[in-house]
Amino acid sequence: MSLDLSAVGYQTEPFFFEYDWKVPVLYALGIGARKDELDYLYEGRGPKVFPTFAVVPAYPALVPLVEKAKADMRQVVHFSQVIRLHGEIPNAGRLKTIARLSGIYDLKRLSQVAFTTETWLDGSDQLLFETEWTLVVRDTGGFGGPRPPKWPAPKAPDATAPGSELTEAIGPEQALLYRLSGDLNPLHADPEFAASVGFPEGPILHGLATYGYIGRAVMKSLRPTQKLRVLGIQFKKPVWPGDSLTTKSALVEPGVLSLSATTNRSDEAVASGWAEVSEG
Repeated sequence: MSLDLSAVGYQTEPFFFEYDWKVPVLYALGIGARKDELDYLYEGRGPKVFPTFAVVPAYPALVPLVEKAKADMRQVVHFSQVIRLHGEIPNAGRLKTIARLSGIYDLKRLSQVAFTTETWLDGSDQLLFETEWTLVVRDTGGFGGPRPPKWPAPKAPDATAPGSELTEAIGPEQALLYRLSGDLNPLHADPEFAASVGFPEGPILHGLATYGYIGRAVMKSLRPTQKLRVLGIQFKKPVWPGDSLTTKSALVEPGVLSLSATTNRSDEAVASGWAEVSEG
């Protein structure tokens, strides 16, 4: 199936996402939060909301954009994800999101489809966060279109740069838990479906769950006065439930971290990117 290039620039009507405190808590559990992160799991302490929760209210707005681009979901792989935070995400409320199909790019055998979203607190002009998504669509390239823009991650530092490292075990049921936050793709639950699309080892972990694990690792490395403002991750290889994930961060300039993540399967990166943090 060829993609519909005329869909570039299409913008959705507003999508509304209404939720209570249990929704960000379920998300926190889906990205591996433990009891030592009780502030994100217990309503008696708020709860706080992980910045990467921004992908959850934005996700429903992507479905009509994928359909508008005429992309076959069986051929789609999540390629990269960026969030930009402008304010604290409330632990309950009603959010408004508008999404746009920002580009379709030619990768010869593959194509890349890019989306952007903006989310506000409903009834307010306060922009809470923006997201950028890119999906790779297999067997749809070669149409003579433009190449994608350069990935904006900073250059990886040398081994002497100050940094941190965190390894976490991913539970065998983690994809089944994460999917309850809205991504019900059977690739992450159904072994027969996973095998039919090239994953005979079984369902893989959602890219956005890996994204959340990396975001948590970054936050654990920050000082109490620092806040995560931007997180950009490019997915390179799949992660399976039951793997262990090691996230490394290194300071490349004030307020900017270079990130990479590997699993116990090999030393090759399954994800890489950057984070921007601020004081206060």
